[in-house]
Amino acid sequence: MKPSDAILRAVFDRTRTIALVGASPDPLRASYFVGRYLTQRGYRVIGVNPKAAGQVLFGETVRASLSEIEAEIDMVDIFRRSEAVPPIVEEALSLWPGLGTVWMQIGVRNAEAADMARARDVTVIEDLCPKQEYQRLAGELRMGGFATGRISSKLPGRF
Repeated sequence: MKPSDAILRAVFDRTRTIALVGASPDPLRASYFVGRYLTQRGYRVIGVNPKAAGQVLFGETVRASLSEIEAEIDMVDIFRRSEAVPPIVEEALSLWPGLGTVWMQIGVRNAEAADMARARDVTVIEDLCPKQEYQRLAGELRMGGFATGRISSKLPGRF
């Protein structure tokens, strides 16, 4: 079930530092532009990806695992397959007792992980994108869902 706008606003208001699991240094990947966007909105985004560990992404050194992050994390944003989520959530809950949100990206759902987090009073958001939800709440998205920057009277697909 999609959380209410009030819940989403509360998540964005209380979040300062985000662990982005599955962060990619490839600017064509969704995790890259979500992390970049959230950084531009003032959030500290720390990428987690063993293949990119040591690289600098969003002004932070990418970590190989959540356990390498020394900062207190408010939100874990997960760009991984649904079946890979439970150990990520379990590790996050053990590292940060004050974790506020577990956010699973579009297409990612896991009832076991969600129940585990909710049992610790952590807000769980599944199958949504924080970038899109932030843009929607901020009025940055147009009716079609994306701010294209193109003004035209022509129908899409016609030139």
